Amino acid sequence: MSEQEHLAVAANKKSIQYAMEGNREGWLGLYSDDAVVQDPVGVSGMDPSGEGHRGKEAIAAFFDATIAPSTLEIVADKRWTSGDYCCCVAQKAHNTIGESQVVICDMLALYEVNEEGKITRMAAHWDYDALMQQFVEVAGS
Repeated sequence: MSEQEHLAVAANKKSIQYAMEGNREGWLGLYSDDAVVQDPVGVSGMDPSGEGHRGKEAIAAFFDATIAPSTLEIVADKRWTSGDYCCCVAQKAHNTIGESQVVICDMLALYEVNEEGKITRMAAHWDYDALMQQFVEVAGS
């Protein structure tokens, strides 16, 4: 058994760390030049085409629009590996809004990496409409 951490697990852990720190350059540095980020997977207000954010420029714009303005706490309860993939089960993102109001996003996130450990695809499965409803409820309280 190898003592080295699985490359996709390491990429997931760094991605979470950098997102929570707001470390744009560190986070972007985890991705290959031709990577795809689908967060969430499918058509949403964050990705009207449903095809994901493709390439570093689009991924940087995604960071600027969604991660940078957020105060995040992200936890992955369990990680499973298979080949070049890491599946994070019951991953939760807590986003603090204003003084002490929090919205919670339950998700399943898949990370695929290349032989250098760069993320080539990140696909987060979560309910966009349910999260937007939480924002509406928090804003109304």
